[in-house]
Amino acid sequence: MIDIKLIRENPELVKENMRNRGMDEKQVDTLLGLDKEWRELKQENDKLRSERNKISENINEAKKQKNSKLADELIKKAKNIPKKIEENEKKLLELEEKRNYLWRELPNIADKNIPVGDASKNKTLKIYGKPEKFKFKVKDHADLLEALDLLDTKKASEVAGARFYYLKGDLVKLNYALINFAIDFIRKKGFTMIQPPFMLRRDILAGAMTLGAFEGAIYKIDREDLYLIGTSEHALNAYYINEIIPEANLPVRVSGISTCFRKEAGTHGKDEKGIFRVHQFEKVEQFVFCKPEDSWKEFDFLLNNSIEIFKELEIPFRAVDLSTGDITRVAARTVDLEGWFPSQNCYRELGSCSNCLDYQARRSNIKYQDKNEMKFVHTLNNTAIATERMIACIIENNQQKDGSIKIPKALWKYTGFKEIKAKKD
Repeated sequence: MIDIKLIRENPELVKENMRNRGMDEKQVDTLLGLDKEWRELKQENDKLRSERNKISENINEAKKQKNSKLADELIKKAKNIPKKIEENEKKLLELEEKRNYLWRELPNIADKNIPVGDASKNKTLKIYGKPEKFKFKVKDHADLLEALDLLDTKKASEVAGARFYYLKGDLVKLNYALINFAIDFIRKKGFTMIQPPFMLRRDILAGAMTLGAFEGAIYKIDREDLYLIGTSEHALNAYYINEIIPEANLPVRVSGISTCFRKEAGTHGKDEKGIFRVHQFEKVEQFVFCKPEDSWKEFDFLLNNSIEIFKELEIPFRAVDLSTGDITRVAARTVDLEGWFPSQNCYRELGSCSNCLDYQARRSNIKYQDKNEMKFVHTLNNTAIATERMIACIIENNQQKDGSIKIPKALWKYTGFKEIKAKKD
């Protein structure tokens, strides 16, 4: 969440940010109204407590002086104060709950250099590689893989529902080859590998994402205060919740290796074929805790890591700076890497790199000590590789006329084969 002091002292900046994101700026006025009422009532209670303490002193003094009449008057006056304090405390709790909900739902302040507007304003920063001009009619990844008997979404839909899959044979090997390739690459960059819990409590998740995103994004375990993670980013962020990271240890660079689970609500009828948009997938995530002055340098570092990975995998792709209306609430800036899909004749998102500044750290109470001052760290996250989407992209770009699939050279030592052979008639 953003600093409450910033909201109080510069509400116009916060409102402008809401407008740029296509959100209702009236939320800011509502929040400030609740905050003002909360602060005034808190001050009133502080005065009442002070008055109660002063009266107690006066009662003791009157008793010492054996002035029973004055003591009785003061005792009578003091009796009403605790009741009023109790009434105010109940109202304070209600106000604080309403205020804090609105406060936590306000989006991060978007970086001033990103495009303003909806997704149509997204800006292509750079294109890497050239899409191949196929001399035969290209197929999408689902048709290619099903023809090779390496993917079965029909059976998966029977036993689990839409957007699930069975990977088979060489495709399983390719999936783990991508994971191991990414792990080796990231380890060489100095990251600590972490396999996190695949489930988190609601209050822990709330440290990394806004509450409004829960129902539409992730699965809840029935009758348990547990949710399946939609990304290891949330579990990695939680590792230092309510902790102070020694300044000498910053930046802390960790990589999460996990299966991820997402509802993909609101995407009915979109990408239902194949494994591009699924409820379950594997991902290698990069995550950084750092000092505020280093966060944009770390952003470039993370983004360059992903660009190097994508180059190694020999796919055509581009980097896209997302607009204010297309980034998530927690991010100040996001750059997507989009791979080329020849069957669709367009680029599609394969991963993203985001700087969340101190937004998650404030929600999760993650700090470091800068001399005599406690400060919130900045957090950044980046998809090193999401394997199912990357598989789809690799398959489509490396398909051959006979139905075989070439494997990128960087993966040969992990797969043990250089191509997926076509099925013989």
